[in-house]
Amino acid sequence: MTEQKATNIVWHQGSVTRADREKINGHKACTVWLTGLSGSGKSTIAVDLEKRLWERGVKTYILDGDNIRHGLNKNLGFSPEDRTENIRRIGEVAKLFTDAGVVALTAFISPYRADRDQVRKIMGDGDFVEVHVDCPVEVCEQRDVKGLYKKARAGEIKEFTGISAPYEAPTKPELTINTAGQTVAESSQQILAYLEQKGIVPRA
Repeated sequence: MTEQKATNIVWHQGSVTRADREKINGHKACTVWLTGLSGSGKSTIAVDLEKRLWERGVKTYILDGDNIRHGLNKNLGFSPEDRTENIRRIGEVAKLFTDAGVVALTAFISPYRADRDQVRKIMGDGDFVEVHVDCPVEVCEQRDVKGLYKKARAGEIKEFTGISAPYEAPTKPELTINTAGQTVAESSQQILAYLEQKGIVPRA
């Protein structure tokens, strides 16, 4: 748990509530948290899902691991401590997006179970939809469009998840998607069906 350093601060509640935003949006809000190895398909699924949601009039936005490290988390590396801080920050951002009435889609390796559980704790009930993008490391390596696994095997990249750093799979995710055995479209549809079932987004 990160220490609160600032003192004499209070949370200011606006006059527009989350319920107000959800009513005018025509859908509820949540954070869909995609977690899995590099190359498992997280970002690709998030992009496809965002388009499907947008076409239904759902206000949505992707928080992608690489994109966030260009700005908000540009001062963080890949040590265990930096990975934890990376996820803590993005969890807080995702919480704000959810409060704003948006369906936030996050695509982060987020390898540590405790870090993901901490994000779940700061969210409201039902707001954190953990999706395990399950794909064997061998398949991820075959895809390896960025050449990262090859560099990790050669020792050029230190602390690479699945090779020289651990990945702790979720024990009780809301959804598990096997991307080695189904298409991007099928994976997106699986998440969409869950969001419909839970009444978060309207059915087509």
